[in-house]
Amino acid sequence: MTQPIKPHPLFARFYAKVAGPALEKAGITEHRRRLLAGLTGEVLEIGAGNGLNLPHYPPEVTRLVAVEPEPNLRALAQGRAAGASLPVEMSAARAERLPFPDASFDSAVACLTLCSIADPHAALAELHRVLRPGGRLRFFEHVQADSSAMRRVQRALDATVWPRLMGGCHTGRDTQTAITAAGFTLTTVDRFDFPKTRIPMPAATHILGTAVRNDRGGTP
Repeated sequence: MTQPIKPHPLFARFYAKVAGPALEKAGITEHRRRLLAGLTGEVLEIGAGNGLNLPHYPPEVTRLVAVEPEPNLRALAQGRAAGASLPVEMSAARAERLPFPDASFDSAVACLTLCSIADPHAALAELHRVLRPGGRLRFFEHVQADSSAMRRVQRALDATVWPRLMGGCHTGRDTQTAITAAGFTLTTVDRFDFPKTRIPMPAATHILGTAVRNDRGGTP
């Protein structure tokens, strides 16, 4: 049985006041817009955080369900949802155990969240389940680095202090492989470093793209 999530008030405050604005200053808005462009119909976003994606959803989205289990971030997102130009339903559910029927949504969004979910494979299996046949998964995530040296750094951080300091975040997950293992077919993947810095950073390697739900399901 999935355990209730432990609140992370300090991390939530840090993300809302420091990390989020820093990412916006670095140019993340462009990537948010790319992530959400062209979405239509009923959409599910997991790990909605404090709702920074909400202003960028296109008007063709007729229903948006935003899942955020961390109560402090969810409260901030709820405030943004009240001023959104489309209908938003906030949910306290966990991505590993979504309370929605099979084939409920046209598209799903995972934005900078699969790094911190306790069981990303279960979450991706749930996204596969709740998407309609041919439904699209849009993803924007920091992932395992390209160089072996940085992957060693990522493994060391993920095994020690980083997840405890950063609300469960892991720097080196192979999210692209996990998406295909869950029963999705990748259609577009853009791989890039963000933000652009002179000093290599363990959470700089990102992927942004689209995957389509196929009929075979994921790997058991």
